[in-house]
Amino acid sequence: MDKKNWIRKKTRIKYKLRRVSGDHKLVVFRSNKHIYGQVLDVKKGLTVASSSSMDNDISKQLEKNEAGKIGTSKLVAKNLSSKMKEKKISKITFDRNGYRYHGRVKAFAEELRQNGINF
Repeated sequence: MDKKNWIRKKTRIKYKLRRVSGDHKLVVFRSNKHIYGQVLDVKKGLTVASSSSMDNDISKQLEKNEAGKIGTSKLVAKNLSSKMKEKKISKITFDRNGYRYHGRVKAFAEELRQNGINF
């Protein structure tokens, strides 16, 4: 998929999410090596919680485990869900940022669901 089509797809998804959106939105970004998750407060436009595979505590755990990319996604999601529970956020809108619901993005979402986050 070329960049022009990818931007169209991303814009179309963002438009649909704006109509359905609740108070908080979780945006996922993945690169070739890392994955990032960010919870945004839609009304205020602020980042409430975030987690990535580049965080110090997660990167130390990854050095010990060698879990692979899907294992890394699960670990980041588990860390993000604990931060969300501290802020008493249990319901979100999941924004996959134009990525297919497959592989690392799916593992990220499934781990959030297992840890009590609804979307």
